[in-house]
Amino acid sequence: MDTNNRRIARVKELLKQEIAVILREELSIEEVGLLTVNAVGVGRDLRSAIVFLGFVGTSAQRRRAPEVLAERAGLIRARVGSSVRLKFTPELRFQIDDSIEQGNRVLALLDELERQSPGSSPTPQ
Repeated sequence: MDTNNRRIARVKELLKQEIAVILREELSIEEVGLLTVNAVGVGRDLRSAIVFLGFVGTSAQRRRAPEVLAERAGLIRARVGSSVRLKFTPELRFQIDDSIEQGNRVLALLDELERQSPGSSPTPQ
């Protein structure tokens, strides 16, 4: 079981690195913004994968990015298959990962609350 977990972890990391290179080569920043591969999740049978992407760009690019990724998923999968040696090349799904953006919003809200609170002073450590 431990060997299988290590194998899955290696496959995830390999897919993450390879997909990042392919996205950089195949997609223009002007079209879809700046995309970074944050993580890759794979099914237990390694036949499917979900790619979590960080995004920086305009709202128009944010709307366009999922469409472009869906259109080019087959091409990206073919390129992964030609560069990564696996028994099966996984079907790829792409998802924009909003976790960093949400975290920044929470931190901004906390900062705002701290500024608004009367008599707030830093707590000694």
